[in-house]
Parts: sequence; C-alpha cells; structure tokens
Amino acid sequence: MTEASNSWEAVIGLETHVQLKTHSKIFTDASTSFGDDPNTHIDPVVCGLPGTLPVMNKKVLEYAVKAAMALNLKIAKHSKFDRKQYFYPDLPKNYQISQYDEPIAEDGWIEVEVAEKGKQTYLKRIGIERLHMEEDAGKLVHAGSDRLAGSTHSLVDYNRAGIALAEIVSKPDLRSGREAAEYASEIRRIMRYLDVSDGNMQEGSLRCDVNISVRQGPNAPFGTKVEIKNMNSFSAIQKACEYEIKRQITAYEANQPIVQETRLWDESKQLTKSMRSKEGASDYRYFPDPDLGPIAVSEKQKAEWRSELPELPSQKRHRYAEVLDLSPYDARVLTDEKSMADYFEEVIEEGADAKIAANWITGDIAAYVNTNQLNYQEIALKPIKLAEMIEMIRTGTISGKIAKDILPELLEKGESPNSIVEKRGLTMISDHETIEKIIEKILKNNPNEVDAFRGGKKKLQGFFIGQIMKSTNGKADPKLANKILNEKLNA
Repeated sequence: MTEASNSWEAVIGLETHVQLKTHSKIFTDASTSFGDDPNTHIDPVVCGLPGTLPVMNKKVLEYAVKAAMALNLKIAKHSKFDRKQYFYPDLPKNYQISQYDEPIAEDGWIEVEVAEKGKQTYLKRIGIERLHMEEDAGKLVHAGSDRLAGSTHSLVDYNRAGIALAEIVSKPDLRSGREAAEYASEIRRIMRYLDVSDGNMQEGSLRCDVNISVRQGPNAPFGTKVEIKNMNSFSAIQKACEYEIKRQITAYEANQPIVQETRLWDESKQLTKSMRSKEGASDYRYFPDPDLGPIAVSEKQKAEWRSELPELPSQKRHRYAEVLDLSPYDARVLTDEKSMADYFEEVIEEGADAKIAANWITGDIAAYVNTNQLNYQEIALKPIKLAEMIEMIRTGTISGKIAKDILPELLEKGESPNSIVEKRGLTMISDHETIEKIIEKILKNNPNEVDAFRGGKKKLQGFFIGQIMKSTNGKADPKLANKILNEKLNA
C-alpha cells in the first residue's frame, strides 16, 4: 500500500536535472568551474548577443548518450534542439535551448531496491520516458533584509547559465516518497559510476522536480498533477512527497479542488507551499533552434561508447549476491560508491574472503573514510595489505581484536600488517598448554565467579573471556580459549 488511506494511491514521476561533467559549457568554451566569483564564466554566446552562434560541445553528446544507454533508453536516429521561450531574470537570452519533441533518447527503465520502514526490501522497475539535453539557467541570489518584506533585492549570477544538463524524465511509476527517493538515489549512483556527473546535490549538480497526484485505487484515472521544486536531498524528496500526498488526500476528502500548480518545499517548516500556476508546453512557444543542425549518432559511434560503459550498480548488486554470496544489505552498501566497490574487488582479487572483506570495508574502514572525507583510492591501506591482514586472521596469526587495534595505524601509514605484528610481538597465542595455564590462574583468582557460573549464571563466561584477553593483551586464540575455558568450568 502507498502512503495514503486505504482507498487512495499516490502517482509520482520525477524530472531529474543532471549537470554533465564537462570542462566547458554546452554551446561555448566558457568554463564550468564551480564556486568562482559571480559572472566570471560568461561570454557573448551565453548571453545570446546579436551575431553569436552556438556550437555543440561533442563531449556533452557523448555523456548524454552514455547516460541514456545506462538507463536502457533507445537512442534516437535523429534528434534536434529547440528554443523554449520564457522570461526570467536568470535566463540571459530570454529563451533556453532544450529538446522538445525529438529528444536524444526515449523509453527506458532502471531497477531500484526499495527498503521501506517496517517492510521487506523489494525490487521495482521504474520506467523512464526520455532523456534530453539542454542548457542551464543562471542563479538568483536574494539579498538585503526587510522586517516585513524579507529580501529587498535580487542579484543574478550567470556563471551557471549555459552549463550542459541531461534532463531525465521518469514515467509515473512511483507510488511512495521512499520509492521516489530511492529512484533519485539510483540515478545519481549511475551517473557517478559513468563519471558523466559528480552528482553533488549541494552544488546543484543534480536537482529533482517531483510531479505528484493521488487517485482512488490503482485503476482510477490520474488526479490533478502538482509539481514540487526546491529539493536538495533525497530526504527532502521523500518528506515532500509524504507531505503532499497527505495534503491532497485531505483536500479531496473535504471536497476541495487540487489545482495544477508549482509548489516549493520549505525545509524549515517541512511543508510545500504554492509558488505559481503550472505552465503547459504551449506557453513556452517551442520552435526548432535555427542555429543548430539536427543530431545523428552513427551505429559505429554508439557501439564504441557502449563498449566503454562500466558494470553498473544494479549489475554489481546482483553479482555480489549471486556469485559472492553476500547479503543484499552488504551488496547494497558496497556498491553505493564506485570507489568502495572497486576497493572491495581489488581486495578479493588478492585472495581475501569476500564476506570478511565486506565486513571490514563497510565497517571500520568506511567509518574512517567518511570521517576524513576521503575516497577509497586516497587511504594508505592498499587492498593488498588489507588482504594480508585478513589472511593473518584466517590462519590464526592474529586475532580479530589485534587486527582492530592495528587498523588505525594501517589506515594512516599503510604499513605491512605482518611487519607491525612482528615489530610489536602481537602474534596470537595458540599454544594449548600456555592458554590452559593462564585460564587455571584466572579461575583460581576468581572462585566466587566460578561458583556462580556453576550455579547457573552462564553469562559469566563473558567475564572470564574478558579476563583471558586482558591478561594476554588480546593475543589469546579466542576459539581455543573458549574451548579450554568450557572444559575447565564444566569439569
């Protein structure tokens, strides 16, 4: 069931704007560098001055086609650019070059893994209507302060104007806020795997607009669609959908109309609010751009670009679960970032057990990477060294506790685990007679605890193991220590 009362169903579609990772803009060689002084990356083409002509950036076409292939879209034999007419202060030409009726790719799908709270994780195929190329607009910065009116004026930064975007339009196949957030997350993951976008939502490199309506049951006609803008995180997408679903159901049940409009998500108040009435395609007066010719991608070029596609996140998830026998959770975490997946695969190529490697990488190592804001290629502990440490645990050279103790040094300095263990004398104690003597001494020094254990307080076994590890500085073989301890306590 969806986020609704018993008879209501949500119908959700997403328009995802992905900034393509090119060094120059879509129709000019102006820089796409982020964070520089306002209005330093503009030129006559960006501003649409008389006598200027746009020239298509070939890298934009390559990235758009690769993205479309990864989303299982059909690449058009012919596509074209159109002018979308509208006035807005951050649009210097008063029109945007986009693709209207002949986009570069149509009719695809992706698979998403949805983990709803309190429900079993499930897979869902989400249809994708189209992917088209377009240029971005600039950015308004609202400034000044007035007690009643708020901002007193707005400034315009055109640095973003003309940056290449791929707009990905889903089919209305999503039924909950959680599904919408997972879909957007998977789109971002795929784009980052392809290295066609950095997907940094905080910099505006990936932005989502949600189209949402509700209807009474899966066979009812679609309701009135509302668009929600201004969402800069997956959490915001989910919460905005959940709020809007409840708002629309409440309105319908009170016999109040839902109007087709654009609304904004207010993060501070956790609600959507009306922004403007929703425009239709006719309002934009599209017509083919007279300065840009049609686009045709040859079969040879498509085959070359397809051969350069990496293994995608969903393919990795299936392979990790089916071939490496990892849990769906481990497979999901490991494939979230390509650098983590690459690191993991290098470790198992060195002979490490996949499950043990997954535990170390998704646990202590992931915590270190996140805390220090690194990627896995930047840490000092190289895959071959982690595989060496895992092998030392497997052969009983060191215990898991010793491995945890030396891990911070390995992550910082990248030394050989073997050399650290030898240098510090950390080799695990696996001699039966040595451990037996240690245990006998501990039992002799703790007679009350021994009597309590034998009287039924079996949880005291943890106390004795702790004493054994403390007296050996964590070097006692835990399996052997447990075996001998059980023999002594139950004698």
